[in-house]
Formats: sequence, structure tokens, C-alpha cells
Amino acid sequence: MEALFIYIVKSSSLMLMFYCAYYFLLRKETFFNSNRWFLLSGLIVSVILPLLTYTKVIWINASPDLNTNFQNSLLNKSHQESADWNWNYIILGLYGLGLLIFIIKLAIDFYSLNSIIKGKKIKQQADFKFIDINENIAPFSYFEYIVYNSSLYTASELESILEHEKVHSDQNHTLDVLISRIFSIIFWFNPIVWFYKKAISQNLEFIADSEASKKLSDKKAYQYTLLKITTHENCVAITNHFYQSLIKKRIVMLNKNQSKKRNSWKYYAVIPALAAFVLLFQIEVVAKERQQNVKVVSKEIESVDVYKIWKSSSDSDLKEIKEKLKSIHNIDLKYSDIKRNAENELTSIKVDVINGKDKSQSIQTGDKTIKGFGIVVITNKDGKKKAGIQTTDEKIAVSKKLTINDKTNTTEIKNVNTNTDTNVNVNSTTSTKTNSDTNSNTSTTVIINKDNNTKVITSDEGSTVAVSNGTKTKVKIGFPLVIVNGEQMPSSFDMHSIPNENIESVNIWKGDNATAKYGSKAANGAIEIETKN
Repeated sequence: MEALFIYIVKSSSLMLMFYCAYYFLLRKETFFNSNRWFLLSGLIVSVILPLLTYTKVIWINASPDLNTNFQNSLLNKSHQESADWNWNYIILGLYGLGLLIFIIKLAIDFYSLNSIIKGKKIKQQADFKFIDINENIAPFSYFEYIVYNSSLYTASELESILEHEKVHSDQNHTLDVLISRIFSIIFWFNPIVWFYKKAISQNLEFIADSEASKKLSDKKAYQYTLLKITTHENCVAITNHFYQSLIKKRIVMLNKNQSKKRNSWKYYAVIPALAAFVLLFQIEVVAKERQQNVKVVSKEIESVDVYKIWKSSSDSDLKEIKEKLKSIHNIDLKYSDIKRNAENELTSIKVDVINGKDKSQSIQTGDKTIKGFGIVVITNKDGKKKAGIQTTDEKIAVSKKLTINDKTNTTEIKNVNTNTDTNVNVNSTTSTKTNSDTNSNTSTTVIINKDNNTKVITSDEGSTVAVSNGTKTKVKIGFPLVIVNGEQMPSSFDMHSIPNENIESVNIWKGDNATAKYGSKAANGAIEIETKN
């Protein structure tokens, strides 16, 4: 919704800029045809330019809290949108009501026009279709149709009128009228669009007057005809009609000397303003982190417990999981926004896992049933617990616990069901061994370098961990791993490219929870985004 409002403001600003350029610089010039294209191009630019953006990337040093803040901002999106939705929908409703009224008015105008033309005798002459009517309506043209009441005018007056309307028809001025009318409907709330529409209509009359007077022998007689037509105020909308309330301006422009060509520089005055608009509003600056080294202290895992929630889980099942987490692990579990379909399957649920000061959250809403997920509790050997949420339609990743035995001079690799960082205990330099478990999605290679007493652990995801003293690990991290609809995104993917209204749910994985699910490639955390499509 916010993006729509910003677009409307930008588009209206561009329309105002073109109108001001026309009003203050070009309105009194006799470059009528050039003014026509200038005004039309202003409408086109005001629609297209706000949609074009240039992305500028700047690189910054990583901040320890940068990812956390970004993740928190993602989690807060739903809360902010829910707080503002009332105003958004009220404004949208008012706009829709105005739009509907003007669309109905346009339909009525088309109906009135059709009722005048339908069933009348048409006289074809070259590319024009003449219709002589009996109604007291000002002469008008609509595409190739030229409608008039011959009984109201003398032969010379009718000749002037028809020459005028032929110019409108021949140059397709009806298209200009319809385009300006459509813009006035879409931007009905913007007063500038109504002035803009009037400027287009006036300039079209200047064009028709200028071209028609060239074909007539008596220019003064044409002007007298203009004055006579002012008595016919009954006009048909969405047409080019001979009567206009700006008769005085039209006569002044007819008698005005031709503008000098050097005044055409005024058309280019809008270019600096367009350039400023692009530089100020259409360049999007995106900040990206430079990769840097951080230290991660390894931990040993005692156990990993997973409590699964499926779409078919009943209220009693949910209550049982909540009681077990509280009694066994002293972890609070809260459910809210629970909705079910006719088959009693879950279609909406909000889960909050509270472990002391730590809190994990999963929100799934929509018309379809939820995806299964699990409450994962990791218990370290020191008794500390970590809790998180993991989708259960994927296997829990298996990290490696590596122990080097200095007595047997061999390297032993054990598989432990865990979702924490790889744990390495090194007592001495020994040998090199590679082991891959068939039940795991990862394999680990341990290389002991006797020259500089450095051990290197390489996983099949391509990440590298350098261990220098057996207790601390240096890993290279960059951006959090981003998973959109189950598909891993490249490191250059911009999460802001997904509109807020298209996001169905967001799950944030950090630390142990992230590496448990996606391995070492998620050492900097993982963000799971499910879209509505």
C-alpha cells in the first residue's frame, strides 16, 4: 500500500512540473503542435518514470547487530502492517468510490454520444462522416464523425465550422481528449490533472483555429463565427466541440504573430528538472556487508529433542506438546490465531517459543493448510538449553562431532543429531581422515597441518573452518542464508525486492538452529520466506 501511495505522489509531482512548464513558458507561444506533444509526453512520463529505478550498491563493514536488526525488522513487518491497515483501507475505499463515480460518468457520456449518432443519416466525404442533426447542440467531431445542425448557420458560417472540425478529425484530436479524460479519472483527487486536461483541450482548439483559418479566405468572418457559436452552450462531452468558453483567448491567439524559433529553448527547460527528479527519488541505495572473520566458540551437545506439529494436529496434541516442553525443559509455548478448515486441518497458527530471554516465533496464515514444523530443543552438556522452530518437511541436518585421539593416532568422526556449530576437540597433531555418513547430507574432511599446527575442516558445502588452538574457531561469514519458497537464493539476492503484501510467513534461524537445519552455509543465520504465490 505504501508503494502505491509513493507512486501516486511521484506521478502527480511530475504532472505538476510539466503543467507549470507549459503554463509559465509555453502557453503564450504559437508552437501549438509542439505544445500538443509536450503535454501528451508529460502524461506518459508521469506514469512511466516513477516505475524506473537505478540501484546503487555501497559496501559497509559488518556490524555485529546488523543482521539481528534486519531480522527483527522483518518480524515486525506484520505488526506494523496490522496497525496501519485500517487507514490504508479507508483511503483506498475513498479512492475507489471516486474512481467508480467518474467511470460511471464516462459511461453516461458515451451513451449520450451514441444516442446522438445512432440512427442518423451519414454523408461520407473523403475520410469524414458528416451527420446533420436537428438538435440544438454545438458542432463537434468524434474521430471521423463530424456532427452539426446546418439550420442554425449561414453557408459561410457552416464552412468555417466544418473546416475547424475537419482539423480535429484529421489530426485525431479525439485521442488526446480521451487520454486526458482517462488521466482525470485515475487521478481524480489531484487538482492539477483537471487544469492539465483543460490545457490540452485549449491547445487543441488553438491548433484547429490556426489550421482552419489558413484554408479560409475571410479570417474575420471566421472570428465572427466563433462569437456566434458562444450562444450554443449545449455541448457533448468526450468530443472536440466547436464551442469553447475560451473564445477570447482563441481570437487573441488567431491574431498573434508567430513565435520566434529561438523560443523553442523553453521545451528543454524541463530536462534539468527531470534529471533532478531521477537523482533525488529514483536512485535506490542498497548497503551490503563486506565479509569479515569472527570467532565462534564451539559447544558440545547432550541431546536434541523435536516436537512435531502437523496440519492434522488436534487441540489435545498441541496441549500435550506445550505441557511436555514446560515440564521437561521449562520452556513456555504459546499458541494463537488458530484456524481450521472443514476437515479440521490447521490453516493458521502462530507459535511463540519462550526460553528465558530468548524467543522464537512462527506465523503461518492463508487459505491452504499449514506446513508441518517442529519445536527443536537442544540441551548442551552444561545443561543450557536452546529452543527454536524448524520445518519438518526437510530432514534435520547432522553436524559432526570430531575427536582426535592422541593415543591411537587416528581421527574419529562421529555423527550427532544436533543443530549447532561443528564442535572440534584437538589434543595433538596426528593424521588425516575423511568420513561421510550415508544418512547425512554433509561430509567432513579433517586436515592436520604439522608445519604450523593448524587444522582445517572442510565441509561439502564449500565452507572452511580454520582451527588454531582446539578451542576457538574462525569462520568467514557474510550475509544470512535466504530461502524463498524452499529454494536457496544467491548471496546477491535482495530480500527487499519481495513486496510486503506478497509475504505469507517469515522464519528466522540464528546460530545453532540455523546450522542444524542448513549446515555451515548458514553460519551467519538463515531467513525462510514463504510467499503467497
